[in-house]
Amino acid sequence: MDLKIFFSPLDEELFSNIAGHNTFFHSIRVNHDAMPEYKNADIAILGLPKYDEKKGAKSDNWQAADEIRKKLYCLKKGSGTYRIIDLGNLNAGISLDETYLRIREVCEMLIDNNVLPLLIGGSHDMDIGQFRAYEEMKKLVSFLNVDATLDMDDDEAAGSNARHIHGILLHEPNFLFNYSHLGYQSYLIDPSHISLLEKLYFEAYRLGHLREHIKEMEPIIRDADMMSFDIGAIKSLDAPGVNNPQPFGLTGEEACQICWYAGLNEKLSSAGFYEYEPESDDANKKTAAVIATMLWYFVEGFYNRKSELSFKTNDYLKYVVSMPDDPEAIVFYKSKLSEKWWLEVPYPDGNQYERNCIVPCNYKDYELATQGQVPDRWISTYSKLL
Repeated sequence: MDLKIFFSPLDEELFSNIAGHNTFFHSIRVNHDAMPEYKNADIAILGLPKYDEKKGAKSDNWQAADEIRKKLYCLKKGSGTYRIIDLGNLNAGISLDETYLRIREVCEMLIDNNVLPLLIGGSHDMDIGQFRAYEEMKKLVSFLNVDATLDMDDDEAAGSNARHIHGILLHEPNFLFNYSHLGYQSYLIDPSHISLLEKLYFEAYRLGHLREHIKEMEPIIRDADMMSFDIGAIKSLDAPGVNNPQPFGLTGEEACQICWYAGLNEKLSSAGFYEYEPESDDANKKTAAVIATMLWYFVEGFYNRKSELSFKTNDYLKYVVSMPDDPEAIVFYKSKLSEKWWLEVPYPDGNQYERNCIVPCNYKDYELATQGQVPDRWISTYSKLL
């Protein structure tokens, strides 16, 4: 695939005034004079266009992505040897569906080559293209979404942004194994949508619970194959530059914590950061600075990954907990490197899913099992494997 036909190069004004060789910009390769080679990269940044759905017209407006770049490029380089490229800005298709298709094709190609797409800008519904990139990979996918709303409206008039999750849940062929939603605000959502997610054995955590138990969110984030982050989930004091700013929400620090956990997740192979509106931001572009810092923490987490997905090595302690009823026993693994926990869920008889049934958990799940209780995480995973 020739990436040049999909992308526009970056304007020199984005980085011409950046001094110092220890900056983020001077540690990566960008599409300016030539398209950087992607096959040896770890991470590829993609700027997404703004699409005016009401007018039914495409737009080559990449201001959101470029404002984020201005802040990101000036940050100092973190740990690790960066192999990061910036492919530039994706050219919009002649329709919204065509734009989804372009996102899908680029993300699919990158993921196939073990390059993590980092999508910035665009509306939240563009995660449809991000999600569909996994369709041909012959595996089931766990989707992590951070958003103040659920975006599960089934009314065509509501617009793509309000119903993109509804479309993902109903997508055929069905390759969605798990959907986890973080940070919803109860007064912004339809309670029936939460009930639907529970019936599907999916997870949704309201803002208050997340804030009080943010460390317990780590196993949920660690189980994701992809992350979609709506910047509107962050409170307006920290991120005013969104279409519908909310007085309550995640703090910038909490958003960075989530991104750190996501970067550490070895399963996670794509991440998108959507819904930034530069026109609504303050004069200092505070929201762009918050997003840039989130990206920095994501990259920092990425370069601190521990290679912890081979459970047959001596890097793990294995615990077999006998249970009083069904199941007869639950197997746990604890990493000697990071002290993180996993539990093993057996495939039901006759199930041929090509999926590792060892799922992230925490020490509390192990404690519950030693007390004779089957952890909810075990039950929900087994139910989805049936």
